[in-house]
Amino acid sequence: MTELPPLVSTEWLAVHLGDPDLVILEASIFLDTKNASGRPEFRSGLDAFEGDGRLPQSRFADLFFDYSDASATLPFTRPQRSQFIESATRSGIAATTTLVIFDRLVGQWAARLWWLFKTFGHQRVAVLDGGFKKWSSEGRQIETGQIWPHLPEKYQNLWDGLLLASKQDVEKIVLGEDRAALVCLLPEDDFTGAVSARQRAGHIPGSVNLPFKTLLDPRTNALLPPDQLRAAFEAVVPLDGRKIVTYCGGGIASTLGALALSVIGYGNAAEYDGSLAEWVEDTSLPMETGPAKPLR
Repeated sequence: MTELPPLVSTEWLAVHLGDPDLVILEASIFLDTKNASGRPEFRSGLDAFEGDGRLPQSRFADLFFDYSDASATLPFTRPQRSQFIESATRSGIAATTTLVIFDRLVGQWAARLWWLFKTFGHQRVAVLDGGFKKWSSEGRQIETGQIWPHLPEKYQNLWDGLLLASKQDVEKIVLGEDRAALVCLLPEDDFTGAVSARQRAGHIPGSVNLPFKTLLDPRTNALLPPDQLRAAFEAVVPLDGRKIVTYCGGGIASTLGALALSVIGYGNAAEYDGSLAEWVEDTSLPMETGPAKPLR
């Protein structure tokens, strides 16, 4: 079985449509800023999947409940192994499935689901570079109408993957007990604390800032070429083999950073699932404002 890279092109997927071991999942979540409550709220992309067309043979992945721990205090928390296995089984995914994930935004939700499968040890999983936007803009086939049911496939994985950092791991980095780098994927004004939707503004001490949109081609939603991704990271953190932990506000955009590091072949990387949503709730943990200090 050939190795699957973390990112596949629309050309690659078009060639492999119909492969018996291929499953395509949509992972879209939208943020509604104008609604009856007056507060920004997340909304499932299922309506768009069902009504606006979708990639051929694709299935919808519910990141609210199936692929997140709905009992957790923080939204979109990584589920327990048992829940993950049940959800993958319902999605018709086996441990040997070739899984390609896309979304209708800039790829952050597809990266989130990619990261989730990687943390549970799934080997053959990739994000569709550019997602629905690039696929549809190229005039490729869009499926509409009836969604055909699929058979469940008993999912069994044998090991936990990497890419996962805990709050305790991040505390060790802040205290200098682990020579690792913290990279925040939030926009600059959120990182510095000039604006913030959280109860404490700013960033985790010692972090550097790499806004996730700087990793993308705005015309296509595709990730930048590997040499440009590497240059973007090298501008803020030495790629010298040290561990790099990405984070953001709620653990979504930061998985795009984890994906980009995987694309450039940087193996010593992880993503802090709780991100600032968890960190700021613990008032014993420090926060910083202002620009980043250079890393050495």
